[in-house]
Amino acid sequence: MTRASLDKQPHEVASMFDNVAARYDLTNDVLSLGQDRIWRKEVAKAVGARPAEKVLDLAAGTATSSLPFAQAGAYVVPCDFSLGMLQVGKQRRSWLPCTAGDATRLPFKDDVFDAVTISFGLRNVQDTDVALREMHRVTRPGGRLVICEFSQPTWAPFRTVYTEYLMRALPPVARSVSSNPDAYVYLAESIREWPDQPALAERLQGAGWTRVAWRNLTGGVVALHRGHKAG
Repeated sequence: MTRASLDKQPHEVASMFDNVAARYDLTNDVLSLGQDRIWRKEVAKAVGARPAEKVLDLAAGTATSSLPFAQAGAYVVPCDFSLGMLQVGKQRRSWLPCTAGDATRLPFKDDVFDAVTISFGLRNVQDTDVALREMHRVTRPGGRLVICEFSQPTWAPFRTVYTEYLMRALPPVARSVSSNPDAYVYLAESIREWPDQPALAERLQGAGWTRVAWRNLTGGVVALHRGHKAG
C-alpha cells in the first residue's frame, strides 16, 4: 500500500488515493463522525451554484461533492488526479463529466468557470500557490472560489484534544474501515502541518483573489475560504 510523504509528490498522492477509492466516502463519514455531510452542505451554500453556470469541482474524488451543483442545475466538472477515485465516481455517477487533471496544471482554457471549488484537497497539492493561481486563471472575471479545508480550531483546549485525536485515534479507526489505513496517517500529518486561517487567506490574496474572507465550521476544525476574481 502507498503512503505519500509530506513533500506531496503527485504520483505518490495520486497512488495513495487510488488505493482508498473504493471505501473513501464511507471512511470519511466514520472518521468525521458524520460532520463531512454538514461541511459539504455548507460548501454548496457558499458556492451558490445557479442553473446553467459552469462549476469546476477540484479534488472531486468519487464526485460525491459534485452532486449538489448538478442538482442545482449547474454544469459541473468533477476533476481529480487520482484515476482510481475518478473510476469509482464514473461507475456510480456515469452522467457526470469526470476529468483527470492536476490542480497545478489544469486542462482548461482561461476564464471558463463561474465558480471553482475544492474540498479537502488543497493541502494535498504539491504547490499550493501555483494551484491557487491556476484556479484564478480558469475562473471568469467576476467569478468566485470556495475552498473547504481542515484548519486550526480557535479554542486552545479543543485544539489540543483535536490534535491528539488526529495523531492517536484517527489511524486505529482508519484501520477498521479503510483499505489503506497508512494513508490516513499521512492525512493526519498533513492536517497538522497545514497553515491556519489567516495564513491561507494571505496566500489567496497573493494569487490574485480579491474580497477574500473565511468562516469557521465546527469550531475551526474546518474553514471555508472565499475569494473573487476581479472583473
